[in-house]
Amino acid sequence: MTRVMKTAGDEAIQDFLEHMRYERDASPNTVRAYGNDLKSWKKFCDETGQKLYPVSVGAVSRYMTRLTAEGMSASTRNRKAAALASFAKFLAYDGRTDSVAKVPIPRREKTLPQAMTEGEINRLIGADRDNGALDGRDRTMIEMAYDCGLRASELVSIKLSDINESGGVLYVKGKGRKERVLPYVGALKETVRKYISEIRPKLCASPDSSGGFLFVSRNGRRMNRQDLWNVMRKRGSRAGISRNRLHPHVLRHSFATHLQRRGMDLRTLQELLGHSSIATTEKYAHLDTELRDLYDNFHPRAGDDRNA
Repeated sequence: MTRVMKTAGDEAIQDFLEHMRYERDASPNTVRAYGNDLKSWKKFCDETGQKLYPVSVGAVSRYMTRLTAEGMSASTRNRKAAALASFAKFLAYDGRTDSVAKVPIPRREKTLPQAMTEGEINRLIGADRDNGALDGRDRTMIEMAYDCGLRASELVSIKLSDINESGGVLYVKGKGRKERVLPYVGALKETVRKYISEIRPKLCASPDSSGGFLFVSRNGRRMNRQDLWNVMRKRGSRAGISRNRLHPHVLRHSFATHLQRRGMDLRTLQELLGHSSIATTEKYAHLDTELRDLYDNFHPRAGDDRNA
């Protein structure tokens, strides 16, 4: 059997990924994405005779030009450049290079998060087909994602043990495995209680082999983000909501936009969303301002209030 010898470049990449995982506490998804990005960079270097490191700014520019010619999206090119920038910093930190290469990262286009109206949310929640067990599960998923402002990955990762009903709180593991505590009260509490006691047992095999996860498939297995997207798509179609307005994160974006519009301060909203930076949360303030501006510009009676 032929033995594949690891090169210094392979070892540098592996050490960088371990650094990201164990020292920077990056999520498995982030580590996996960085690994794929650096494999792409290594392939380019091998094909063009370029050294993997020290990272050459000129080579990075040619690399980006090739990715553009191949039709790669701007957001993906931006992520690959960011991975190279982090790799260059690690190489200097680890003593493999004398200085940090200034990898140019394209400025990202500012995009406002898409949000649904409160009416659309209500239609999505009420879009049952036959009011069976699957409808009950799907309705509960939509309500929890919206009422708590959860990421898709957070929703499908909730376990029964994460719900503290007596304390009225929900424990959520967010990005980087950081835990935050959310209010668990009102109508959602009753909806989830009914799902756990009446609906979930119909979906789980006996004994329960779901691993204790809250949301399970018709076969009792843990659901994933793709399952949530399928739920959104099917219910959205029944509710008459355009598919281009539907994606799992739209419930989280709608939660934030609706709370901000009703007067919640950004710091509290930041805590609820689990954002590490207030700048990320401020996007929702910009979105609300844009909505008000559009209303003022286009509604025939919008000026009445201003001139009163």
